[in-house]
Amino acid sequence: MTKPQRLFDCLNQLAEQIPLNKMLIGKENGVWRSYTVREVKDTVDRLSAGLLALGIGCGDMSVEGRDKIAILSKNRPEWVMLDLAVQQIGAILVPIYPTVHVHDLEFVLNDAQVKMIFVNDKDLYDKVQQVSPQTPSVQSIYSFESIPEVASWKDILALGRQEHFQHISTKSEKINTEDLFTIIYTSGTTGTPKGVMLSHHNVLSNVLSVLPDFPIHQGSRVISFLPLNHIFERTATYVFLFAGASVYYAESLEALGDNLREVKPEMFTTVPRLLEKVYERIVNKGSELTGVKRKLFFWALGLANQYQLSPQKGIVYRMQLAVADKLVFSKWREALGGSVKCIVTGAAACPVKLIRIFTAAGIPILEGYGLTESSPVISFNHMEPEDRMFGTVGPILEGVSVKIAEDGEILCKGPNVMMGYYKRPDLTTDTITEGWLHTGDIGTMVDNKFLKITDRKKEIFKTSGGKYVAPQPIENKMVESPFIEQIMVVGAGEKYTGALIVPAFSKVKDWCLTNEISVATHEAIIQHPKVKECFKEIVEELNKNFNPVEQIKKFELLPCEWTVNGGELTPTLKLKRKVITEKYSYAIEHIYKQG
Repeated sequence: MTKPQRLFDCLNQLAEQIPLNKMLIGKENGVWRSYTVREVKDTVDRLSAGLLALGIGCGDMSVEGRDKIAILSKNRPEWVMLDLAVQQIGAILVPIYPTVHVHDLEFVLNDAQVKMIFVNDKDLYDKVQQVSPQTPSVQSIYSFESIPEVASWKDILALGRQEHFQHISTKSEKINTEDLFTIIYTSGTTGTPKGVMLSHHNVLSNVLSVLPDFPIHQGSRVISFLPLNHIFERTATYVFLFAGASVYYAESLEALGDNLREVKPEMFTTVPRLLEKVYERIVNKGSELTGVKRKLFFWALGLANQYQLSPQKGIVYRMQLAVADKLVFSKWREALGGSVKCIVTGAAACPVKLIRIFTAAGIPILEGYGLTESSPVISFNHMEPEDRMFGTVGPILEGVSVKIAEDGEILCKGPNVMMGYYKRPDLTTDTITEGWLHTGDIGTMVDNKFLKITDRKKEIFKTSGGKYVAPQPIENKMVESPFIEQIMVVGAGEKYTGALIVPAFSKVKDWCLTNEISVATHEAIIQHPKVKECFKEIVEELNKNFNPVEQIKKFELLPCEWTVNGGELTPTLKLKRKVITEKYSYAIEHIYKQG
């Protein structure tokens, strides 16, 4: 078989091998609607021809000369069909988070000079309309859902004529593996969005390198729910497609539990925050049990917490684990559909405790590492135990080189490193030197094989005493407490390390009931002296894992969870430290007024 050169080559490859297999599946009017490979190819070609009929194309094949098409939509089969259709005529897809702030939306549409926009529904259509007077390059808007008096994406399918279908192959033949595939604007934790330019070769090198290590094949079922506009999920999608898997799109995060049981996927990707919420629900249900069942649940949890990959523990432990698996862990797997072979997590650091416990329960969690600028994978843990290590992000991806700079920063070189930032050669020069991508992350190599991330370079701060503090390891440890929902460590230029803490209010409310504490609101909860004392004990116990300068001396409890819509989190659920610092400056001031 000819080695693929472009990402859209997957479509012809699949059409030759498995034309009648289910390729993309989504819910329509509450019922799963599947599209075979043949149906997808037919729709993609019709969509490409229709776009050509509308004047969309590759121009002179320069980055500036190629037309840009934006998409703001939840995950659905049409998202991928549009991606493939745009690719094969040489235009450029610019994916935008549906949760994007209107100011950032306006910036992206103007910066990329977007000509056409596809939206999911009326809410997103209305959001685009808010900025339309300030975005003159936009010529038309199409919707996936039916909206009165708004053009439907299906209208484009009927526009192509014979000459347009003939032009598809002419246009696609012009596209080289080193040509631009997409521009992804990273929201980042601070500053103006930056357009990351990724070539077909950048992403395809990632896809082909990780594909042999995932337990999927033609006909495997996978489910997708992380936003497709993030490179993590988009690259994973092409891994699934090149493998010949059937990709199901979850209706929503709220419906994910039901969808998992319906689809029975063999694999999916996620972010640590969602894994944490799954674990919290499991523990909460276990806590509601009584008698022998409750004891059995926490006995099994204790066993899982001792699990190690290598060397394996003794025969007695393995026998106990087998009992726990049959009586407890099998129910966990059933809740995920009963067929999961592995879950891949990325985008943020995953607590080691979660990886250990889920893996012991027969649900291997494979943590990887990368960034948009690296397409995204730099390293990942494999299925084989010898290529997996808890607490690390795994071996370096084949074909990729990593070195640790003198200041501890991870530098990466390889086919996965971006073409550069769109219209920002200055930023490109700052980020890539002599082919080495500066990741902004601090790390080290373990056993000369496994990469371990210790912190973000820009997040490390110095106290007034001149001591450096890396907040991420402290935060990762603190959220292991079921009472702590979110935390941000502070202390730059201050005498000691402090923290802003968002309690896990459902857990705290249960604790209040048990301790006969009457509180009606979140504000009342965080102000209650006994609650404060409870958190003080939790923090002091977890502080034992750190040296004195890293230990949290004072903290403030906050009444509201940090969210994407609230502006405190990026779409990949990373803390926007600058925003949180400004928003809760009063709380930080109070921490350091306490002496």
